[in-house]
Amino acid sequence: MTAALTVTNMSKSFAGPRVLEGVSLSVQPGEIRALVGENGSGKSTLIRILAGFHLPDEGSAEVDGAPLHLGRGEASEALGLRFVHQDLGLVNNLDAVDNIALGVGYPSFRGRIRWQHERKRTRAALAELGYEFDVRRPAGSLAMSERTALAVARALAPRHTPAKVLILDEPTANLPAAEAKRLFELTKRVADSGVAVMFVSHHFDEVFELAQSVTVLRDGRLVITRPVAGLTEDQLIELVVGRHVDNAVHDAAAAERRDVVLEVTGLGCDVLSGVDITVHAGEIVGIAGITGSGRDEVASALFGGTDRAGEVKVNGAAVPKLRPDRAMAMGMGLVPAERHANATFMTATLRENITVTRPGIHWRNGVLWRSPERSDVSTWLARLDVRPPNSEFAMSDLSGGNQQKVVLARWLRMEPQVLVLNEPTQGVDVGAKADIHKLIDDAAAAGTAVLVVSTDHEELVRLCHRVLVLRRGKIADEISGGRMDHDLITAATIGRDQPSAA
Repeated sequence: MTAALTVTNMSKSFAGPRVLEGVSLSVQPGEIRALVGENGSGKSTLIRILAGFHLPDEGSAEVDGAPLHLGRGEASEALGLRFVHQDLGLVNNLDAVDNIALGVGYPSFRGRIRWQHERKRTRAALAELGYEFDVRRPAGSLAMSERTALAVARALAPRHTPAKVLILDEPTANLPAAEAKRLFELTKRVADSGVAVMFVSHHFDEVFELAQSVTVLRDGRLVITRPVAGLTEDQLIELVVGRHVDNAVHDAAAAERRDVVLEVTGLGCDVLSGVDITVHAGEIVGIAGITGSGRDEVASALFGGTDRAGEVKVNGAAVPKLRPDRAMAMGMGLVPAERHANATFMTATLRENITVTRPGIHWRNGVLWRSPERSDVSTWLARLDVRPPNSEFAMSDLSGGNQQKVVLARWLRMEPQVLVLNEPTQGVDVGAKADIHKLIDDAAAAGTAVLVVSTDHEELVRLCHRVLVLRRGKIADEISGGRMDHDLITAATIGRDQPSAA
């Protein structure tokens, strides 16, 4: 039987080390193949090469025996490759009919688009997937599950060349479990029709439920392709991370330190559901999880940037939802992940960026006393080793690491009871990273309760007393003490539930 997809010796580098090296694989018609690996393993690069977005350094590919002209998206389309990318690739201000037409065009009658016919055809395509909604609504107003269904419907819409291979990149990353099940049923129907399916997933339960075979990539290289039958989840995790991951039982008493400062009960928003968190004075608690696990939503929900269900208390007092001003007044500080978009005023001075959270401290009789304000800010710039330590420099004049230190100075100056840090060292160099870690240590030593949300598992191991692992909007594991290990955190985020302490 001719393979639906064959990849031979595919390699790619980006101005330095190779991110994909000598990868070969083949997928048969009707086969469902899982493609797994850690972030940076080469999965996305391989998919982008097949889609024509990247041109490989070397290697070749065939679809149903026909050579694929690499580096040309129209060639992939013409041979029957269909893609649903993780970001879905929808145009948010266009409706479902227009979004599907972006892939297949508008069939016309006597030079005119038959809109009623097109809407009927779009509704039928969505119904085939088990969805029914107003196809005239802009895609940006649809629920995430509806948007995912729309992207799948576009990929499977009839074309001149029938679909030979459907490639799904993290299709369930933003779907609740019930919606993911519907997508699985659709995927099985597609495979039963003879179309090969390759899907990327960090959820190993999906691999075992859906796939007949699995390909593992690590550091840009092929580790193995093998049937799922006979493979255990522990074995798959070991193949992904590269070594055995110990399954020791954690010591729950490690978290029992001083008084509870931050108490979160039943936190819910977007994909989060019923999340409970406690952080003691002087404790650093980490939050880990893959994209779509709810990790990204925690910090903003606690601080009041997004609506939430549940209760958040600081030192026993309830923090109102959607009230960042009250959260600040009650002793909470937030360093968000998107520094430029949500945390800095790039054209303002370092002084203005630091004092913005408490501007009144240097006001006297309606007048801002600049000299003591500058002195106050200079003290913090020196304490955090911001370079250059000039309070009147514009924020845009600093490196990323120094900008992050300024944002931290803004909150440390407030002497917070609770400090919530979302990706605290994202985009900073190794020296600044070490400095920021020391500042977080010092804040905890001074009695601040610290919550660190991070995709950097080494960072969580370095900083945290405990790490809470989110999967599908819920806490799936708590890692502490002797279990605090990078590979074990990775294993927990991608699908294995760990036993609780007795």
